[in-house]
Amino acid sequence: MNQKNSISALLEEGTTLVRPRKTLAKEAADTLREYILLGKLAPGTAVPERDLAEVMGISRTPLREALQLLETEGLIEYSKTRRPFVANPSHEELFQFIKVLGALEALGGELACIEATDAEIQEIVDLNASMSDQSAQLEPLDFFRMDMDFHSHIIAASRNAPLIETHRQYNARLWRARFISSRRPTRRDGTLQEHAGITKALINRDSQVIAKAMRSHLNTTIDNIDTAPTQ
Repeated sequence: MNQKNSISALLEEGTTLVRPRKTLAKEAADTLREYILLGKLAPGTAVPERDLAEVMGISRTPLREALQLLETEGLIEYSKTRRPFVANPSHEELFQFIKVLGALEALGGELACIEATDAEIQEIVDLNASMSDQSAQLEPLDFFRMDMDFHSHIIAASRNAPLIETHRQYNARLWRARFISSRRPTRRDGTLQEHAGITKALINRDSQVIAKAMRSHLNTTIDNIDTAPTQ
């Protein structure tokens, strides 16, 4: 199968490219990000702009803008000749990023215990309950999105703009790694148990407990990546 046909196959599932209130570039970035998360565009894979733009039904300008968005997230890199390819970070690079993200999430949890309103805490409690209730029916990608939503709500409740932005940048770089981790057999139950502990600490506004719980929540990610299925 040639490269163009391979890319065409990615779109055979009926993906609707254009949705309301999103630019073509952002929509294309969302689609490409999902393909990278699911391993349909594997790490190290070259991204043929012309063929990809054709099968997605867009010009190369919004596609290039989409690739630039994904470059800021660490999902796309460029060769010396400015040819885009899917990033393939080393185990050590992922380990270093995860250590930093763990510290950011621990700080975010501490600040959320102080700054969050009761309504914000209740929203996080409800999100966690919904995630738990739907767990058995959720597809891996949907479960992962709810997982990331849970974390982003806590960080947002910190009301610390530099922390929120830094966390967004680091978390974007680790989305694929965290998704692979979440797909490990039995990991879903572990995630829900850890979320329950985080939620309880937030309800009690116990900054020390939540910081420890959120840091610990990321400590097994590297091992999970090593042993998780890639498909």
